[in-house]
Amino acid sequence: MTSSAQDTVFTNDQLNIDDIPTLQSLTLQPISRKYRALNMLAIAMIALVLIGIATALKYQTFFSFPEGLLKAYPYVVSGIMGLGSVWALYHFFADVRIFYAVREQDISKQSGLIFRKLSCQPILRVQHVEVNRGPLERAAGLASLQVFSAGGEMHTFDIPGLGIERAEQLREFILAHKDIGAR
Repeated sequence: MTSSAQDTVFTNDQLNIDDIPTLQSLTLQPISRKYRALNMLAIAMIALVLIGIATALKYQTFFSFPEGLLKAYPYVVSGIMGLGSVWALYHFFADVRIFYAVREQDISKQSGLIFRKLSCQPILRVQHVEVNRGPLERAAGLASLQVFSAGGEMHTFDIPGLGIERAEQLREFILAHKDIGAR
């Protein structure tokens, strides 16, 4: 056996758990504060459209609804407003709890209101990265960064509510570093 073959022998040494870096030392960055306002606006628009449809159906003159169905109109509107309020309340508290971090070898996202979740994606396993912007996001100057893992069909995770410049910067960083071997 040659000297170079002996140098590449597989090892699996045990590590001291206390020497492993902790994720609590990870410096997390918040997403844009505009993201929460954008979600609240979208929820209000959806609720108004649904209430508008219910109102148009109630007052249309092309055909008649049964009297019992017409009496349900206030309950339908109240239900839409109640669900919209709960949905908006959730986003009011949950959107400020979305954070991200980028290190040399991975990208992380923390989210969740009741159940906290921290996802870490090794940059070496990134297949591709997309910057997505819907019409409301474009109007607010925001974007979502979607990270796709090698071997997966769906995105591993996305970081919403980033400024467009930051999203493009992160995308370029990940793409530039995804082919660099682990050090």
